[in-house]
Amino acid sequence: MLMRDLGIIPAQQTGGASDESSPYVNLSRRAFVGGTGLFVLGVALAGCSSYVEPKIDAGAFELPDAGPSPLTEVNGGDATPALWIAIDKDGAVKITCHRSEMGQQVWTSMAQIVADELEADWAKVEIVQAEGHERYGDQNTDGSRSVRFNFHRLRVAGAAMRQMLVAAAALYWKLPQDQCSAKGGLVSNTQNSDTLSYGNLAELAGRLEIPAEADIKLKTPKQWRYINSEIPSLTVPRIVTGQSTYGIDVQRPGMVHAVVARPPQLFGRVGSVDDTKARAVAGVLSTVRLPDAKPPAEFQALGGVAVVARDTWAAIEGRRALEIAWQDGPNAGYDSESYARQLLATARSSGKVRRARGDVAAALASAKTRVAAEYYAPHLNQSPMEPPSATAEWDGDRLECWACVQDPQGTRETLAKALGIAKENIKVTPTWLGGAFGRKSKPDFVIEAALIAREVGKPVKVTWTREDDVQHGYYHSVSAQYCEAGLDMDGTCTAWLHRTVFPPISSTFDNAVNEPSDGELSMGATDVPFAMPNLQVESGDAKAHLRIGWLRSVANIYHAFAVQSFAAELAYAAGRDQKDYLLELIGPARKLDPGTEGAEYGNYGGSLEDYPIDTGRLRHVAEKAAAMAKWGRKLPKGRGLGIAVHRSFLTYVATVIEVAVGADGTIRIPGVWLAVDAGTVINPRHVRAQMEGGTIYGLSNALYGAITAKNGAVVQDNFPSWRLMRMGEAPREFKVEIIASNAPPGGVGEPPTPPAAPALANAIFAATGHRLRTLPFIGPEGSKLILPARPTA
Repeated sequence: MLMRDLGIIPAQQTGGASDESSPYVNLSRRAFVGGTGLFVLGVALAGCSSYVEPKIDAGAFELPDAGPSPLTEVNGGDATPALWIAIDKDGAVKITCHRSEMGQQVWTSMAQIVADELEADWAKVEIVQAEGHERYGDQNTDGSRSVRFNFHRLRVAGAAMRQMLVAAAALYWKLPQDQCSAKGGLVSNTQNSDTLSYGNLAELAGRLEIPAEADIKLKTPKQWRYINSEIPSLTVPRIVTGQSTYGIDVQRPGMVHAVVARPPQLFGRVGSVDDTKARAVAGVLSTVRLPDAKPPAEFQALGGVAVVARDTWAAIEGRRALEIAWQDGPNAGYDSESYARQLLATARSSGKVRRARGDVAAALASAKTRVAAEYYAPHLNQSPMEPPSATAEWDGDRLECWACVQDPQGTRETLAKALGIAKENIKVTPTWLGGAFGRKSKPDFVIEAALIAREVGKPVKVTWTREDDVQHGYYHSVSAQYCEAGLDMDGTCTAWLHRTVFPPISSTFDNAVNEPSDGELSMGATDVPFAMPNLQVESGDAKAHLRIGWLRSVANIYHAFAVQSFAAELAYAAGRDQKDYLLELIGPARKLDPGTEGAEYGNYGGSLEDYPIDTGRLRHVAEKAAAMAKWGRKLPKGRGLGIAVHRSFLTYVATVIEVAVGADGTIRIPGVWLAVDAGTVINPRHVRAQMEGGTIYGLSNALYGAITAKNGAVVQDNFPSWRLMRMGEAPREFKVEIIASNAPPGGVGEPPTPPAAPALANAIFAATGHRLRTLPFIGPEGSKLILPARPTA
């Protein structure tokens, strides 16, 4: 029961929008949490020093205008200090974060980078969320790129501002700059220990010329105070006290609510609609017919009928009452079960060669032992905790949107195209995201809100239910893979053949594309780091029948599953320990040279000079994780250890999993041990959290994740049929070791997910002798492993 139903919540106490005819409003969960009062006493102790900081009159200094910044292009983006840093007179340092906060703690990590070089007082640091605008450069919060794309330029911005503050103090004291130093939000006079605060210096510093990048002196790693430190989160306290704003929390004066009935099939259409019963539902205001979606899918709204109401519940009830006759679209015959057989058949046949070394055919023909296996991974749904939500408001021909989006600039451009208005007339403010995993980089739900708001002439919040999210999303691609290898007399692998078949993400943007991109193949297939003399990777064509989109770690999921599972299968065929054999496949420490191997490597936006494919780092994490798990220890019957390694998003991860499998197929995970080399780390606490969360995400998908389709429509609808791992099923012990490194920062949000499934599969084989090659291992309706009738060993 809402408190307003008891008549005790006056509108003026909630801060929310209200119906002018009623003195009461909905009390949002955010307002409820934030409304709990805390009585806090602040105590200020008088300083012992007699020094009193003088007040600086910036107007007393005759200075020329600073002019345009010489830092507009640093590491591919604008590093002008004023774009990122604002210092108030009271000393508060406000740092702008241009990436979306979705639980990965980007607010804190970005602030750490800037504040360290700025030498700010962390207690005075505040974060400001940037709107979507090209002045910030790339704002797309995906690909585990936030830190690695911005590490250098944010350091430059912080250091430039620090040097300007020191220059301002030197100007005031009439000293050489080398006799002034900055630390903790103060500039000190080394001659007499006097200090000036950043707040006092800010106005004068802002009038000085910005130093050129060549003149900016960055701190050395030994001088870092915040970078590579476990700084407490800037977001968690706001979440706990209800001060955060997610997409679902946005309130606007006079706002109404909408949900949408969408066609069950991609590119299906409304044949006819009768909204009589829907309009009769209490609180329903109107219905709006949305334009039909047409290929290619891109980020357009899916069409259908929106129900607009005074609150979300009334809109949902109104949608249930709609009577719609749907017309089939071009994907009406799509059946995922028969499609899986089609993909596997394609994988069994020769495909397009995407990487070649040596002569695989000849090596297979002369091998002492040949091993072959097929692997299958189904569609997956991102399942963020917060389903999509967006609020749109028109002011004449100008549009403002608040939404849980990963890419506010891309959202702005998509809205301009869909609505036929200039991008300059659109403002997009990203809220916090209650998880995303790639789903919220596609702003179709924001387009829905804008279209409906323009039609009804009021601010509109569109809410997706969990069923909407599961049945109308952008899905991780389904994949079939075939692997074959040849072993010599000693069990050494002499030939490696890998075929991979999946509908590519580019099909979402061009309906005719059936061939995977080089970038997708370089996520675990063409960039496989193995050292055998004969290696070939092939791809097959596959047509998409659902919207294919990004999901945490993308194509690395199914490629790592096949490659790392097959590596363990080869170890068994050779009579070798799986960890030892995996290290043998990787070979000696070296940096792979694509030029000599004839492969096209995608490197996640990083150069091979800065981010070489370093098998030494890969070997090291494998050895470390194995040592953490006490690899080789004797285990009781029904228990087993599995290992998998993978490089993705420029980061190296090794995962060891221990499983306990009962005679009836029930499974427990007593322990997970993970070693990660992510280069330079900003906040170890957050890296460990990402490693844990990404592994759980991978295990959840491996055990239960499967999106299936009948007659073109997704079968699953909510968590009973789209199951996630539950708290009681999580690993009992979870240890993460971060390898110290001076390499540039790699990604951390996505790299732990790919090795989870193969490490689990390899552990299950070690425990039971059953080799599982089809994901998921259990499925949403079961509680026991789906084991073959007899061991596959």
